[in-house]
Amino acid sequence: MSTATLEAAPAAAATQMSVSDAVLSRRSIRAFKDTPVPLEVLRRIMDKARWAPSGCNFQPWEATILTGEPLKALQAKILQSPPQDPIEYSFSDPEVIPECKARLQAVGAAMYTAMNIGRGDKDARLEFMQKNATSFGAPALLVCYMDRRNSAPQWSDTGMWLQTIMLLAREEGLDTCPQEFLSLYARLIKEHIGVSDESHILFCGIAIGYREEDEAVNNFPREREPVDGNVRFLGF
Repeated sequence: MSTATLEAAPAAAATQMSVSDAVLSRRSIRAFKDTPVPLEVLRRIMDKARWAPSGCNFQPWEATILTGEPLKALQAKILQSPPQDPIEYSFSDPEVIPECKARLQAVGAAMYTAMNIGRGDKDARLEFMQKNATSFGAPALLVCYMDRRNSAPQWSDTGMWLQTIMLLAREEGLDTCPQEFLSLYARLIKEHIGVSDESHILFCGIAIGYREEDEAVNNFPREREPVDGNVRFLGF
């Protein structure tokens, strides 16, 4: 990081949380306060995120961050429009793996139970799904896209960039929620922000804001696999 970037950071940065704290306290938040996110905070996050790793230092990611009227106008269009056909890409393909589908169902059950929404309460479930379109009340939305000529390695690079952004946001006291759901409205979103659908694919959105601490949807348990369940150590 350049000296200029470091000098531009406020003195409060010295008291910010550790990387470990950011990782352990990050959640996908689905109920946000309407408190605006300061532009200088977002610029600080994005400036640091430039240092995320990418193959051959290619940095394939691009993004637009919306707030205020531009965001409200986009959300109104989404609420009034059906999903595009064909969709940009399928974010539910992992459901073909039985273990993944079972875990998805378990997470959904825990989330709806926390909100006291029964399996047969179609209206409440539809209302919650519609909150996806308005990013769960988040005051800012990062829309990430990239050149269509990119493939799996560049998608991986962009994923690392977005993870870096989410952790840096947490360091600043902000919260996030990845929104692959927005791929259902990719052409509409790209037209709204002035990005070519022919040349660019929409990767996902990231809702950004401050969590509503007491909302049940933000506090249901989300277990993680034990280390030895997914990782092997050889040669130690």
